[in-house]
Amino acid sequence: MKWLALRSLLLALVLAPLTARAQIEIYRWIDGEGDVHFSQGGDSVPPRFRPRAVIIGYDRPAPLEPSAASTPDLPPGAGQVKFTPGQPIMVTARINDVGSVLLMLDTGAGRTVINPAALNTLGVSYASAQRVSLKGVTGDADVEAVRVESLDVSGAKHGPLAVISHDTGFGPEKVDGLLGRDFLDKFTITIDNAAGVLTLTPK
Repeated sequence: MKWLALRSLLLALVLAPLTARAQIEIYRWIDGEGDVHFSQGGDSVPPRFRPRAVIIGYDRPAPLEPSAASTPDLPPGAGQVKFTPGQPIMVTARINDVGSVLLMLDTGAGRTVINPAALNTLGVSYASAQRVSLKGVTGDADVEAVRVESLDVSGAKHGPLAVISHDTGFGPEKVDGLLGRDFLDKFTITIDNAAGVLTLTPK
């Protein structure tokens, strides 16, 4: 039910009419029931939830007239991901240059979380794993943090990184986890809903 509500809210966000040409902040916030919401502009977030609302990107309206200019080349270390407007942003993340996992972008998550089965399939070692406590809206859980040498999202690469080995049980069945701020904070995030493009540029 929460997943269907999230998709409906995201769809409403994308279809909402744009009245200004300036960039509009996109906020992620969680209500008292633990449901995740996405809204355009700070005023659209209920006052009591604003202190914990997080900007996840910017909605850049399409040009008034089509432009013939080609898309500029990305700077070194940057990456772009295509996504479907109206749905959560999914990214393919390559681990240790060995294989890939499918993660949902979530700037509300402080740590990147990946299903243990996926990490085992990619041969990630648990030899130096550390036990940590993972705090979430549904409570705390004791989990393991394991080291990956690199995590690469369409050319935006960072590592080494200690990711959380845990099955979130959130999202579609094929999603392997969440891409959190421990990776995302290394980049400037730009979300172009009109074009359906996420850009990660090194800071």
